[in-house]
Amino acid sequence: MSEATVDVADLRTPGGAEPDERTDDPLRADIRLLGRVLGEVIGEQAGADVLDLVEQTRVEAFRIRRSEVDRSELAERLAALDPRSANHVIRAFSHFSLLANIAEDVHHERRRRHHRREGSPPQKGSLAASFELLDAAGLDGETVAAELAGALVVPVVTAHPTETRRRTITAVQTQVSELIRQRDNAGPDGIDEGAWAAHLWREVLTLWQTALLRLSRLRLADEIEEALRYYELSLFEVMPALNTELRQALRQRWPDADLLPTPMLQPGSWIGGDRDGNPFVTADAVRRATTSQAETALRHHLSELDALGSELSMSDRLVVPTDALYALAEVAQDGSPFRADEPYRRAIRGIHDRLAATALRVLGSVPGAEPDVVLPPYALPEDLLADLATVDASLRSHGAGALADDRLARLRDAVEVFGFHLCGLDMRQNSSVHEEVLAELLAWAGVCEDYAALDEDARVALLTAELQLRRPLVRADAELSELARGELDLVIAAAEQVRLIGPRTIPNYVISMCESVSDVLEVAVLLKEVGLLELDAEGRPHSSVGISPLFETIGDLQASGAILTAMLASPLYRALVANRGDAQEVMLGYSDSNKDGGYLAAQWALYRAELALVEVARANGIRLRLFHGRGGTVGRGGGPSYEAIRAQPPGSVAGSLRITEQGEVIAAKYASPDRARRNLEALVAATLESTLLDIEGLGSDAEDVYALFDDLAARAQGAYRALVHETPGFVEWFRAATPIRELAELNIGSRPPSRKAGDNISDLRAIPWVFSWSQARIMLPGWYGTGSALESWVDGDPERLARLQDLHKRWPFFRTVLSNMGMVLAKTDLDLAARYASLVPDAELRDLVFGQITAEHERSVRMLLAVTGDDQLLADNPSLRRSIRNRFPYLEPLHHLQVEMLRRRRAGDDDELVRRCIQLTINGVATALRNSG
Repeated sequence: MSEATVDVADLRTPGGAEPDERTDDPLRADIRLLGRVLGEVIGEQAGADVLDLVEQTRVEAFRIRRSEVDRSELAERLAALDPRSANHVIRAFSHFSLLANIAEDVHHERRRRHHRREGSPPQKGSLAASFELLDAAGLDGETVAAELAGALVVPVVTAHPTETRRRTITAVQTQVSELIRQRDNAGPDGIDEGAWAAHLWREVLTLWQTALLRLSRLRLADEIEEALRYYELSLFEVMPALNTELRQALRQRWPDADLLPTPMLQPGSWIGGDRDGNPFVTADAVRRATTSQAETALRHHLSELDALGSELSMSDRLVVPTDALYALAEVAQDGSPFRADEPYRRAIRGIHDRLAATALRVLGSVPGAEPDVVLPPYALPEDLLADLATVDASLRSHGAGALADDRLARLRDAVEVFGFHLCGLDMRQNSSVHEEVLAELLAWAGVCEDYAALDEDARVALLTAELQLRRPLVRADAELSELARGELDLVIAAAEQVRLIGPRTIPNYVISMCESVSDVLEVAVLLKEVGLLELDAEGRPHSSVGISPLFETIGDLQASGAILTAMLASPLYRALVANRGDAQEVMLGYSDSNKDGGYLAAQWALYRAELALVEVARANGIRLRLFHGRGGTVGRGGGPSYEAIRAQPPGSVAGSLRITEQGEVIAAKYASPDRARRNLEALVAATLESTLLDIEGLGSDAEDVYALFDDLAARAQGAYRALVHETPGFVEWFRAATPIRELAELNIGSRPPSRKAGDNISDLRAIPWVFSWSQARIMLPGWYGTGSALESWVDGDPERLARLQDLHKRWPFFRTVLSNMGMVLAKTDLDLAARYASLVPDAELRDLVFGQITAEHERSVRMLLAVTGDDQLLADNPSLRRSIRNRFPYLEPLHHLQVEMLRRRRAGDDDELVRRCIQLTINGVATALRNSG
């Protein structure tokens, strides 16, 4: 994701900027303007003394970054502040970071518009650039059709708690962004500068007077509604248009191949279905999520039909519609004399009323006005599409194709993508829960008294036999434990919603910590119990819900190929896969694998797992789809999506992928149509290139390279585990040196920070684990262990170093791994981290752990530069380097005040304002870093 560029600007008056490319002049001007307005607001609202304090702090922070003064002076001065003064400073620097982010996001849009106007070469990651590569490859239609069969790209929105901003704050950001765009897009007459400036001032004033922190923790219902906002903000506009453009471009090049009969780009969600460790995901949550999604889709379609009815005013005294259009108009039973000669309006009215009846059936009410006439509801979105196709054909029959290509075309595209369900809601639960629930159901039914005591072969045999029977295990009134009843009710609710809204409502069931065939068959039995898996007349199983094993730890990733082989060796499960088009999805976990084995070991375990899974799929004649569980930070699989997808091993993309979009990444990518277009286009472009072109480029060297990286990964994992899992007192150090405990008090998500109570790293969720390291500016999950691995393998041998340098130049995987690591190392600040380490009360433990971190950081930077051949971090990304150089001084006071307030709080200071200051610094640091969890 993008990083915000911040200029060295005075908060009160326009200041001079460091020399830079002229293309960044508008960005610098925007930041100076926003900084000046913020300063004026602070001065008016908090007084000149506060503004002087803020400005003095800003000046000292920049002097520190220029190495003109020691940072201890600023730390001591800030440590002496009372909580109220500290609060003002924290809020000021948090707001400036937020405003600077806005300026950079708008500037990125500005630069893209400029390149389009100037006819610049297509940007890497765009569809235009991808099609240039595909055209140069000279592919034939038969090959393209085979590779893109079942093509699917699904960004899956999740509710992981790293989005620290309130929705209210986001709304103000949107207003400020729109004001800057208005000024940019103003015509020759410009804008009313006075009115525009007054509007901007009001928005910044609103920002200053609005609390950054929530009073209460987000509820699941809030997270559902928050995610749905992005459809109106961008997805309703961008996703259907991009699908249409993609389909047209492919069919233009290969007209004889039936490419993309269904949309390639489709939305997904976990919010309301992901109950792994989240007690708030219940049967009611599933109903709420799927119903809210359906309401959003149906409201959009009904609104578009209203607008379409107003636009299609053609009179049959002037044009001759088709007989099919007249038949459609008759369905409406519209006797209005005012529409007697307007068959299109009557036809659209009938379509609208049938869709309203669909909404009434699905939702129990109609979004908008109730229809005057009750018509039969649509059974399927395809029926609605058929009626819209009738309108389209009629318009074209009398020369109104331009009208058919406008709103009607957009509505048809939207119905094709979003249907009545809007987006597929995945279900997810931990395999251990399934085992416990199945054991109880089997015991209640008298099938097996002690399922947990069975070995794997016996479990598979029992579950397979159960899946061949049509009868359920339990009755509706069965007396079950709270856990079993809750899980059963939840899948019952899912089945009800599938029957009510359609099969696309619940497309997949993901199994966390999947380790065996029985883990998969247990879910199959649960689906059968509620009718989501059924047997046909020949006794073959079929289901609209796919079962997706999730491999998360290093060990599970290494075993993933063997587990998939065993799954497909089960005749019954293989028949289920066959009835799903010979397609099998597998999810890969980036977060827990990293927490388990460190950055390089996790990255390589994922690559190796994909290679193994691809081989198993080929051997069994199935199509593999990988679901990448990536987070926002590099430690959780983050980084630019385009490069990440292109770095996948050969055959692993195969025309389709799903990928999670989490936390603060969602707003960064989908808050505006321009950003949504850019990010979705990158996903599709990378998928096309990885599917149709030879990206890896290792050729006959592949096996030797893989063996080399097996060695490197083992070395990296050893170094990482020596610190994190084997150093006595490490957990104590981590909990003292980072704000992990205080994160739990920040109301930023409905989900608990730990899977279960405990003091082990394994019990802690990967998100707060990474978030805490980011706050302390150590960023350990994104680099630790890699330096040791590279250094020990090279061992001073120039030929070995040259080999790594060559691989870095020609292998996208290695280049992406090191590029992302370089970004993390550039954001790491061990001088600041030392201040967090000072919070560890045990001096010996403090020095022991921090000494290891410092030494590994030095090794990692040195070896990274040696392999890349660069003389400084981010040499390959000068714009990000400038951004970090200019922006990070604004983080300086936030870090110092966070450490001081943590020190006071842990010493027993129970002042509510101290607690609030801690939470505000967490919020501010996350805002400035932009990808914190």
